[in-house]
Amino acid sequence: MKVHEYQAKALLREFGVAVPKGDVADTPAQAKEIAQRLGGRTVVKAQVHAGGRGKGGGIKLADDPAGAEAAAKQILGMMLKTPQTPPEGIKVRTVLVEEASAIDRELYLSMTLDRGRSTHVVMASQAGGMDIEDVAAKTPEKIVREWTHPAIGLTDFQARRLAFGLGLAGDQFRQGVALIKALFALYLAKDCSLAEINPLVVTKDGRVFALDAKLNFDDNALFRHKELVELRDVHEEDPLDVEASKYGLNYIKLDGNVGCMVNGAGLAMATMDIVKIAGGEPANFLDVGGGASPEQIENAFRIISSDPSVKAIFINVFGGILRVDRLAEGIIAAVRKLGLTLPVVLRAEGTNVELGKKMLAESGLALTMADDMGDGARKAVAFAKGQK
Repeated sequence: MKVHEYQAKALLREFGVAVPKGDVADTPAQAKEIAQRLGGRTVVKAQVHAGGRGKGGGIKLADDPAGAEAAAKQILGMMLKTPQTPPEGIKVRTVLVEEASAIDRELYLSMTLDRGRSTHVVMASQAGGMDIEDVAAKTPEKIVREWTHPAIGLTDFQARRLAFGLGLAGDQFRQGVALIKALFALYLAKDCSLAEINPLVVTKDGRVFALDAKLNFDDNALFRHKELVELRDVHEEDPLDVEASKYGLNYIKLDGNVGCMVNGAGLAMATMDIVKIAGGEPANFLDVGGGASPEQIENAFRIISSDPSVKAIFINVFGGILRVDRLAEGIIAAVRKLGLTLPVVLRAEGTNVELGKKMLAESGLALTMADDMGDGARKAVAFAKGQK
């Protein structure tokens, strides 16, 4: 789960990470009032779950409260387009109004899980404010990394080494060490999958603080953090993703036209691969889970078929916990209830597979059976291309 910058900064403040003074507004009048309260120059920043906001016109500098109001009028309601948004952009519903900072240097700091080493890694670089992926690819020596011990966490000497790597000295060094340790404490306490500050800035008057902040949270740990769930902004998510989450379905919309319904994340990944090998493009990742109920299967069908780009549906299941006859029951009920007209290709193996196939054959529904995964993918792709 992602949160907005202003929400991330509120959490940073809670853990003692220094951030600029500011507040959120959803009207130009509120932006003006916040700017008056802050005094001096301010920055008005669009609040969307995407980077590159400045290049898209979503960040504007204001010299006075009237300027902040004018900037908010321009940003609020706009469809902000960046390399990280959908092609149509994301509608801006709120802005963050912050005090402007006299920046001397821009740095980079982040922490995430290194799955290869099965532990957390903290990364720091003096090349802040840039695309860190490009830095990692072209000048990897500019990134300092510290891997933490799973039982010990980030030690003081590691925090100091990171601060040295950022080129900090004197009082700025002490501020940097404290900030790094505070951010790591937040990262662990809130079960983050990513905590990123880009840029981490040093101001001309010697302060070190987070000018921007990105926090992502592990969805599987949200049951421990009701306060984080309340921060979710469904306007920033694909409507079909939001709908799927209501029924415990793992759904991610993609750009293809072959809808995929699978039980098990590994099989779902393999199904998307085999659809591509067959010359098609998957329209989604959809894992109904091992114990899907007929209701979940019905909702899965409804979500897939409501995507206008889907031209055919490929169901690929292995009946372990989810028996094939139970799947067949859900498919028959869903197709009849929804009046589904899209071509449906089914490949099934596992528990009660013969019974399930018999139920489907006797249902009278226009379902196409596949002998194996490859056969199913080829048939689904052919349907999607209008070749059958």
